[in-house]
Amino acid sequence: MRVALHSVLRAGQESAYELAHAEIRPDLVASLQRAGIHDWAIWRSGRDLFHLVDCDDFTAAMTALAADPVNQRWQEEMALYVDHLVTDADDPDGLALRTVWTLATQLTASSPAGRAG
Repeated sequence: MRVALHSVLRAGQESAYELAHAEIRPDLVASLQRAGIHDWAIWRSGRDLFHLVDCDDFTAAMTALAADPVNQRWQEEMALYVDHLVTDADDPDGLALRTVWTLATQLTASSPAGRAG
């Protein structure tokens, strides 16, 4: 599954945040992989960060990471740079941005196989 997230940096922390992500520690990479995360990409526009997470189960991954000491240390470090995550609720499902449209979904729906029913 793919999940998009939105977070906002603290003013003036853009360069420091990017430097912190130049290469993350191997123990954090291992924690992300154990949690079922296959890829995590981040884009920045000004202070806004947009994340795309490819994982097996986002809720399970966030739950596992919340209890992981390596990730807890990382989150403490990131709190220096990240002001907040944009959320709709106080659980992992509230972190995910709502999908508005995808080309793949539209193509599937408009294909003869997608219209069969």
